[in-house]
Amino acid sequence: MILNRAFFAQDTNTVSTHLIGKLLCFHNFQGIITETESYIGTDDPACHGARGVTQRNKVMFGPAGFSYVYFIYGKYYCLNMVTEALNFPSATLIRGIKLIHPPYTYLDGPGKLCQWLGINLNHNGIDVTLSNLLYIKDIGCTLPYKATPRIGISKGLDKMWRYVVTD
Repeated sequence: MILNRAFFAQDTNTVSTHLIGKLLCFHNFQGIITETESYIGTDDPACHGARGVTQRNKVMFGPAGFSYVYFIYGKYYCLNMVTEALNFPSATLIRGIKLIHPPYTYLDGPGKLCQWLGINLNHNGIDVTLSNLLYIKDIGCTLPYKATPRIGISKGLDKMWRYVVTD
């Protein structure tokens, strides 16, 4: 079953933890989500929406269930899913997946994931609840995970908002 808007409209940490074990589908690729990270609102200094709406982050201020893709370090794209309420900037970063089709490869890191799958700025703003190109399915897979501090950022390191499969 493809995840619906109500799934993404929940608390971001709830979405981040519940995405673990779900199936990310993009073109012909399918992979089990193994790592996520939360970015929540204007009080989170690491959240792209903390300073208000910009051309880059405006998708985060829209409805839940849309892809938010951005470019970092002049070479990597990152895939996020917008969460929570309209005008409340929050998203879950998809940090890792275990590809099951094709081939069996572990993509650990958001830049590596997007590079391997071919996700770029053309995939920003896709409604993942309605798309046939990019969507997430519940396949009944439950995986153990742990919460850790977020990585790859310089602010908000005190938040235990990174979720990674332990097995």
